[in-house]
Amino acid sequence: MNILVTLPEIDGKNSFITPEIESMLESMGNVTWNPFNRQFSADELKDYIRETDVCITGWGCPTLDRYILESAGRLKLVAHTGGSVATLVSPYLYDRGIRVISGNRIFAESVAEGVLAYILCSLRNIPYYSQDMKAGGWQTGGFMSEGLLDQDIGLVGFGMVAKYLVSMLRPFRVKIKVYDPYVNDDILREYNVEKATLDQIFSTCKIISIHAPKTPDTYHMINKELLEMIPDGSLFVNTARGSIIDENALVKELQKGRFKAVLDVYETEPLPSDSILRKLDNVILMPHMAGPTYDRRKTVTLALIEDIRNFFSGKQMVHEISREYAMAMTR
Repeated sequence: MNILVTLPEIDGKNSFITPEIESMLESMGNVTWNPFNRQFSADELKDYIRETDVCITGWGCPTLDRYILESAGRLKLVAHTGGSVATLVSPYLYDRGIRVISGNRIFAESVAEGVLAYILCSLRNIPYYSQDMKAGGWQTGGFMSEGLLDQDIGLVGFGMVAKYLVSMLRPFRVKIKVYDPYVNDDILREYNVEKATLDQIFSTCKIISIHAPKTPDTYHMINKELLEMIPDGSLFVNTARGSIIDENALVKELQKGRFKAVLDVYETEPLPSDSILRKLDNVILMPHMAGPTYDRRKTVTLALIEDIRNFFSGKQMVHEISREYAMAMTR
C-alpha cells in the first residue's frame, strides 16, 4: 500500500500525526510525507499522488479535481483529517469511485460539547461573576443566573452536531424544536424532537442554536424579521457560520439588551477590532473555537487509520462521507 500524507510540518501536523501514529502508518505501507513547510500546490500534488493508494489530507489541501486526479490511477481512498470535505472533494473524485472518509463525526461531537458549554456558561453568567470577583465583588440580589433544566430549545439545522447536542441535552429534560427542511420526519421521531418552522423557533424558544451549513441558500437565512421575534430574556447561540446570520441586524437587536448571545463565528474573521459586538455586555465572544478541541485531533487520525484498515479488509467504514453528504457540507 502506498500512502501519501499531504499535511505539512506547519498547521498542527504533529497534533494529528504523533510519533506513535507515524510509526503506525509506516507499518501499514510505503509512506510519502509532504517535504515542504507548506501545503502542496496543485501541480506538486498532481505529481506526488501518481502512485498513491491512500491519500491522507488536512485543512488547506488543494481540491482533488480532475486536473490532479487524472494522474492518480491507483488512488482508492482519501482520508481527510478535517471535518467537512466540501472544499476538498469534487464530483470527478466520486465519479472515479474513490471513497472518502473524514473526522467529521468526531469533530461534530466535540463541537456539540462546545455548544453545551457555551449555553451553560451564558445562562449562569459565568464570565460576569468571574470578572466581578476578580474586581473584588461578590454576588448581589440584583443579578441572578439561570439554568438549563426544563427549558425550550430551538435548533436551526439538524446535521451531525445538532444530533450529538440533542443526546447531550437529554439529562436536562429540555423540550427541543427543530427546523431543517432536508430531514425527514422519521429522523426527528427517532431523536424525539418536534418539527417546527423558523418563525415558531424564533418566537417561542428560550434558547436558539444555529447548526445549518454554509451554502448559497443559507446566506443571511437568519434575518432582521426573525431576530426581532426572539423573546426577551432568551439566548442566541451561533457555532455554525457567520454568514448564516445578518450580523448587522443581530447587532441592532443585541444593542437593545433584550436577549443574550454566544457567538463563535462571524461574517468577517478574525472579528474586526472595532466591531460593536466587542463592546456589548450581553454577548459572549469566542474566536471560532467551539470545536474540535485540540486533544481530539489524535483521536481523529486513529479513527481514520482504523477505517483504512477496514477498507482494505473489506469491512464497512465508520467515517465514510458519501457524495450526497459531501455536497451538502459547509464550505
